[in-house]
Amino acid sequence: METAVTKTGTEDKIWGGGNEPLKASYGKMMMWFFILSDALTFSGFLAAYGFSRFKFIDSWPIADEVFNHFPFLHGVDAPMYYVALMTFILIFSSVTMVLAVDAGHHMKQKKVILYMFLTIIGGLIFVGSQAWEWKNFIKGEYGAVETKGGQILQFVDAEGHRVGLKEIAILDTHKERTQHESKLGVWYDKESALPTYTIDEIRAGFAKRKDLLIRTQVLTEEGEKTILSREESLRRLQADAIGIVEGANLVHNEYGTPLFANFFFFITGFHGFHVFSGVIINIIIFINVILGTYERRKNYEMVEKVGLYWHFVDLVWVFVFTFFYLV
Repeated sequence: METAVTKTGTEDKIWGGGNEPLKASYGKMMMWFFILSDALTFSGFLAAYGFSRFKFIDSWPIADEVFNHFPFLHGVDAPMYYVALMTFILIFSSVTMVLAVDAGHHMKQKKVILYMFLTIIGGLIFVGSQAWEWKNFIKGEYGAVETKGGQILQFVDAEGHRVGLKEIAILDTHKERTQHESKLGVWYDKESALPTYTIDEIRAGFAKRKDLLIRTQVLTEEGEKTILSREESLRRLQADAIGIVEGANLVHNEYGTPLFANFFFFITGFHGFHVFSGVIINIIIFINVILGTYERRKNYEMVEKVGLYWHFVDLVWVFVFTFFYLV
C-alpha cells in the first residue's frame, strides 16, 4: 500500500480501497465504467433525435399510425399494443435476472439456472419481436406517393380512414415497365426494384374514385394530418406527385420524413444489438452455471455482472420507448 510522509514526519494512508474500491471488485467497476460510457452514447443519440424531431415537429410521423400492427391480426388497428407487450417482456426479464442474482447470493444453483433460462427466453422473444416490427416497418401497409419536394401524400376515404395503393390503382397491362438504371439517366441514380404500381396507375384510379382524398404529412394544431379538398387533392396528385413509396428505408418513408426512419433504424437497431449481445453473454454464463463453475468458485459474481448489463439494456429501452412511441 502506498504511503505519504507529512510535514510532521508521520505517515498517512492515501489509498484505503485495497483491491475492492467502494467495496466493488475490479470486474464490477469495469462493468460500471462501460455502462456509464454506453449511457452517454445513447444519450447523444436520443438528444439528436429530440432536436431533429423538434425541427420537423409539424411533419413528424404519428407513432400510433406507424406502429399499429399485431401478429396474426392482419388489418386490425392496434396502436402500440405489440410495442407495449415487447416492453413488458423485457422488463419482466429484468425481474427474472434480479431473482437469478439473488439466488446466486444464496448459492442456489438450480434457481439460478431457472431464472437465467427465463431471462434468456425473454431476451430472445424481444429480439424476435423487434425483427418482426422492422419487417412491417420496411414493408409498409398502405403505400403513398412522393412529391417533387420530397413530401409524402397519403390516401384516405371520406371518413378519414387510410386507403392502400392496391385499392386505388388501375393497372395498365398494355404498357411495358422497365427498371431504371444508372446508364439511362443520372449516373448515381437507379432503382433497386420496380414499385408495384406506377404513378399514372394511381392517378387513374384516384380520378375514378370520387370518395378519395389526399392527406399531407403536415400536422394541424390538433396534431392530426392535414386532409386536402377533392379539388386540391387532384391538383397535387397531377402536378406534384413523381413517384411511389412503399414502406420505409433510409431514403424514402411512406409514413413521413425519411429522417424518422433513419433514427428508427439506427437507434432501435443499436439497442437491439445490445439486447442480442446480452442474450449471447447470458447463454455463456448460463452454461457455466449448469457446469457448476461458480459453485466451485463459491460465488456467482459473474451472474451479477451480466445482470448489471441486462438491467442497463432494459433501462435504455424505457427511454427509447418513450422517445419513439409515447412522446
